[in-house]
Amino acid sequence: MAEPISKFLQIHHHDNVLVALQDLPAGSAIVFDELKFNMQTAVSAKHKFTMHDLQPGDEIYMYGVLVGKATEFIAQGSAITVNNIKHAANEFKLGNRKTDWHKPDTSNFDDKIFMGYHRTDGSVGTANYWIVIPLVFCENRNIEVLKEALTDKLGFKKPKSYESEVDGLLSLYKAGKSVEEILNADLQSPLTEIKRDKIFANVDGIKFLNHDMGCGGTRTDSDALCGLIAGYITHPNVAGATVLSLGCQHAQADILLNEIKKRDVNFNKPLIVLEQQKMGTESNLLQAALKQTFTGLIEINKLERKPVPLSKLCIGLECGGSDGFSGISANPALGYVSDMLVSLGGSVILAEFPELCGVEQEMSDRCADENIAQRFMHLMRTYNSRAEADGSGFYMNPSPGNIKDGLITDAIKSAGAAKKGGTSPVVDVLDYPQKVVTNGLNLLCTPGSDVESTTAEVASGANIVLFTTGLGTPTGNPIVPVIKLSSNTNIYNRMPDIIDINCGTIIEGRETIPQAGERILNYVIQVASGNIQPKAVQLGQDDFIPWKRGVSL
Repeated sequence: MAEPISKFLQIHHHDNVLVALQDLPAGSAIVFDELKFNMQTAVSAKHKFTMHDLQPGDEIYMYGVLVGKATEFIAQGSAITVNNIKHAANEFKLGNRKTDWHKPDTSNFDDKIFMGYHRTDGSVGTANYWIVIPLVFCENRNIEVLKEALTDKLGFKKPKSYESEVDGLLSLYKAGKSVEEILNADLQSPLTEIKRDKIFANVDGIKFLNHDMGCGGTRTDSDALCGLIAGYITHPNVAGATVLSLGCQHAQADILLNEIKKRDVNFNKPLIVLEQQKMGTESNLLQAALKQTFTGLIEINKLERKPVPLSKLCIGLECGGSDGFSGISANPALGYVSDMLVSLGGSVILAEFPELCGVEQEMSDRCADENIAQRFMHLMRTYNSRAEADGSGFYMNPSPGNIKDGLITDAIKSAGAAKKGGTSPVVDVLDYPQKVVTNGLNLLCTPGSDVESTTAEVASGANIVLFTTGLGTPTGNPIVPVIKLSSNTNIYNRMPDIIDINCGTIIEGRETIPQAGERILNYVIQVASGNIQPKAVQLGQDDFIPWKRGVSL
């Protein structure tokens, strides 16, 4: 990894802590503006240290906002840790509208297009999938049977992995090798490609989605599940769907159909809904599903990619396994992409409401009108109060990995996470699992749990997801390309099988945020056109987890 152009950084001129861009041993000389001091403690890269002495109760600022308070005396040049500070965030209220923003230069993209799948509702897909999904967990086994029957025969099976390694272990065992010899054996084996040709050339795949909901929980959760599934069925990347229902569950087929109509009143995609308790035997159900799904694939194979402006992109903004560099490299780069796409007439979705804790005032002030601002503040307060009632408020969001790599309070994590949303006005605030209907920056109420949030962003209409990570997260989605961006070069080099783009170049001074943003948007165009498959798609990382309201942070 190249050394950064500076050893430390002040993110905002109001901040009273500095971010270490590389490891700083105790005794290191720090010169910043008119300040000159020596480090009292060693500080690892990504962590923060004080610019002045702090007394117990003194406030700590990063990104220009309150992110914590000292719990004990902290000397100038000392690391802040979970042992000497605690989470703190400013209160928020309805303020004045602050919707002025500086639109980035988009001249390099004004005439660019991508090749997508046009749908009759005016939306455009970046892929062309058929999905098979249950209304209730009781049908999960039947979904798996259909997957086993269809995936390989139709040429959609992903490369085999590690089966030859198991063959090697079996050979060693049969040869009488010891446990130590087996553990030390070299099991090198490249992935073996499936040679079977795709039968339907214009279909990107059949995706089989499972979940553990639909009955036995609250009616609110089962209704939300129907809304989520409707979001996937009406999604521009989905050309048709097979839905399996048991029959007696809370998540009824008529609720699903009503949710579909809410999202697309003229819905006309191929939709197969089969109810096992009406059809009788498993054989009756599965044979009907196989025949009708196969004929549906014949129809959607007639669709082809056509040119479309970038305004038809709807990008979900996501982060997971964040670190202390996420908020100063990958996330601001996404923020620049967000502003560019909004300027070009497209849409972006910023979600993960527990990770907006501490920046509520800024986000509510950026809302286009007071009604939108009030809705955002209501959702934030309601969600946090429900979480606290369960014994875990937003302040408990940071994971052990976040803390280890510099995100020691939720407000620090949130202030950096919010940078993904850029600077444009908030045009709408959506509750889970509502659909995006307004071009521009949309806020979507989801948990900070990255798979649940990605699942929700896609249901709301994201046809590309940009996912930043500092620690490495192998998340994907069944129907939408998820592009991974690293905050630092070390993790990009260590986990090249799951990460697509390196934003550590910003930390190292080799690239500016606007330069990285343009590089990312060019990559997005290639992915949206089907010219590049991001790593999550190559690996078949088809994560799908509906949100059980109030349980996740």
